[in-house]
Amino acid sequence: MPELPEVETVRRGLVPSMEGVRIARVDVNRPDLRWPFPERMAERLVGQEVLRLRRRSKYILADLSSGESLLIHLGMSGRMTVSGDPLGQFVHEHPKLEKHDHVIIWMEGGARIAFNDPRRFGAMDLLSTDTAESHPLLAKLGPEPLGNAFSESYLAEALEGRRTPMKSALLDQRIIAGLGNIYVCEVLHKTGISPKRQAGQVSRVRLNRVVSAVRDVLETAISAGGSSLKDFKQTSGELGYFQHQFQVYDREGTACQTPDCKGEIARIVQSGRSTFYCPQCQR
Repeated sequence: MPELPEVETVRRGLVPSMEGVRIARVDVNRPDLRWPFPERMAERLVGQEVLRLRRRSKYILADLSSGESLLIHLGMSGRMTVSGDPLGQFVHEHPKLEKHDHVIIWMEGGARIAFNDPRRFGAMDLLSTDTAESHPLLAKLGPEPLGNAFSESYLAEALEGRRTPMKSALLDQRIIAGLGNIYVCEVLHKTGISPKRQAGQVSRVRLNRVVSAVRDVLETAISAGGSSLKDFKQTSGELGYFQHQFQVYDREGTACQTPDCKGEIARIVQSGRSTFYCPQCQR
């Protein structure tokens, strides 16, 4: 499933074509994805200006001039592809639509945004912009890991007394919004913390390193266009490149890249998910 860097990459790719531009037409080619689409979705979108495109955790929110926001979740295999000229200065032919292009958004500037989702685990919803944070999908999310609210003090308080493994704690969206399996593995390796260590036993000094590592890993991944393992592509159709920089994820049996470490990357299963780490240098 796309994680925060992939969703942020998509958001940034949509901005030139959508932000400050009105929606000219919307084609909805099926009644639902993971859940039914909101009533009259196409009708409620057409004619509205996209005032702002923002991200909350793994969700994209398009704030509209109507006072509503379009919430977009990519799910496991969803992707959004932009074609055409976002400024409407040139005439470009759009590529042929694909089988799983379920929602097509046409912008007044000439751009076309296709939401493609073969597995249909993605979602779209319309909600009031003023009360967006109370939406069931957003209400219980923790702070953004790239925001000011995410700090060593906050993390220490959130993890105090917790016996859950550190890996599971960092994946808990109620503690930190947007972190997923790939980037938690990378963060824990970068900080030398075992994914099996109880979260409440990690010192404040090491938690400060976690905060710095989370920001560093996410920002580096965003700069690389995210990670493409199976389905993820950028809005241009290009793959992300951060997978070439993985230190531990999906590297079972290879040598640890930490300087002076003689360890080998191992794989264990935690809460049904693969965890990759170095037993030698992660304690």
